[in-house]
Amino acid sequence: MALVLSLCRFVSVRQPLWLGLRSMSLDQRAREVFAAAVESVQPDRVVRRSLERRGDQLEVGGQSFKLQHNVHLVGFGKAVLGMAAEAEKIVGEHLVRGVISVPRGIQETLRQHSKEQMLLSDGSRITVMEGAKHNLPDTDAQRAAESIRQLASTLTDSDLLLVLISGGGSALLPAPVPPISLQEKQDVTRRLAAAGATIQELNTVRRSLSLLKGGGLAACAKNAQVVALILSDVIGDPLDLIASGPTVQCEICPEQVWAILNHYGLSSSSLPASVTEVLRQAGSQTAKLGGAGSGGESRILNAIIGSNSIALHCAGRRARELGLRPLVLSPSVSGDVRAVARLYGLLARYASAPTSPGHPKQLSELADEVLQLGPEVGVQSWDLMRTMKVLEEGRDETWGATCLLAGGEPTVQLTGKGRGGRNQELALRVGLELGEGLGSGAGGDQGPVFLSGGTDGQDGPTEAAGAVTDGGLAEEARGQGLQTDSFLADNDSFTFFSQLLQGKRLLMPGLTGTNVMDVHIMLLPPPPTLTEAL
Repeated sequence: MALVLSLCRFVSVRQPLWLGLRSMSLDQRAREVFAAAVESVQPDRVVRRSLERRGDQLEVGGQSFKLQHNVHLVGFGKAVLGMAAEAEKIVGEHLVRGVISVPRGIQETLRQHSKEQMLLSDGSRITVMEGAKHNLPDTDAQRAAESIRQLASTLTDSDLLLVLISGGGSALLPAPVPPISLQEKQDVTRRLAAAGATIQELNTVRRSLSLLKGGGLAACAKNAQVVALILSDVIGDPLDLIASGPTVQCEICPEQVWAILNHYGLSSSSLPASVTEVLRQAGSQTAKLGGAGSGGESRILNAIIGSNSIALHCAGRRARELGLRPLVLSPSVSGDVRAVARLYGLLARYASAPTSPGHPKQLSELADEVLQLGPEVGVQSWDLMRTMKVLEEGRDETWGATCLLAGGEPTVQLTGKGRGGRNQELALRVGLELGEGLGSGAGGDQGPVFLSGGTDGQDGPTEAAGAVTDGGLAEEARGQGLQTDSFLADNDSFTFFSQLLQGKRLLMPGLTGTNVMDVHIMLLPPPPTLTEAL
């Protein structure tokens, strides 16, 4: 918690807009809160907060490292360009060289968005290699991975390898174990994702088929000191799963990998022969960094410098400035978007139930449904109970609208070939839930407003980060002749929102340069009194 508070203080939060609050719609406030969440985890800011140089000492995570022109830098991920630019400023002349693997087109995009602080300076010692278009591994990313492997392999025990990791790192560091080809590994990953595998399951399979994941990169660095600064894009911030853990000691467990593959219908007979061969040869191997007593872990420092929890906390501060009552549900929302949408619909109904001693049965039934959904959407029972308790207590307070905040990474089972992403599909489904449960008169300041957005600014292969919706969505769609069921069946949420109200509901911040999963924001106006309800 201390880290979260210090990071929020570090961000230059805008002053409250008290004079303009009455004129701001809930839609506008939701967008402001989302912007604050993204701002709090900007790569340059979190690096500057976490990495400090004092003379010839580099301090990070409570440890000090000697600087003597011995720093080498590698990185991979959507936020790594900004992280590298700030790290080079801090390390200065002690940086010998560096190689980073970043998404295709990111440098030009950042220039177009006037984010020069995230670009390397002229004369930088860091080589930038772009690849992995649409977050899919490709030959360019594979070349970058090989360059990173070669750099790490040349280091000695007097060197310091600074590793920068962020969301998208897995796709930007593809190095298949021979004889697996990049295409074969990519096909396995694509089939798992299409079947609904979680990011944890995807990374478990990826690292078993990779030279650099699962501690492989740190192993290449031999006896050099390794310091990894990590922007987490995985629920719970497990070090071994973020970008598939290239600096984290782990053991290959073929049984676990086979269990995941079989669960999603990928049997040995349907897999490439090379994949089957590698998994069969792996056996219960010793960790890639060496067995017990090898000293592998003692020379490695992994530090989480940004996460979804930090983004939610800072979003809550902005919500309070905007006259909203912040309430964080969980940073661990997962599971199918249909179940997640159902949860938000139920919570909205719970918050909007009329204030009356005569309605305890209705509240009790809603609470039971919410708690039953908990395990399916990755939210603990105590978090759900705490949330409902605060929503119920808020009936007697004068805060006005509540800002329910959550984060995570739900999944979508692909049934069509349309354009969209999990955030836009979730927003579409929540809008339908709100309209069904609260009536079509929602919208503006009259009913709940829901926003779902990817903090990286890209929701699937689209130009949007997500969308903002409310209970009036279905009526608006009917008015324009748009069939929501057809768009959902084709996973075509981007086309739907592009056509609805000329795209005004889309969330379009552009590429943000960071990534800590998704942020969900639901603004809940105070419930009606019994008289109003009647």
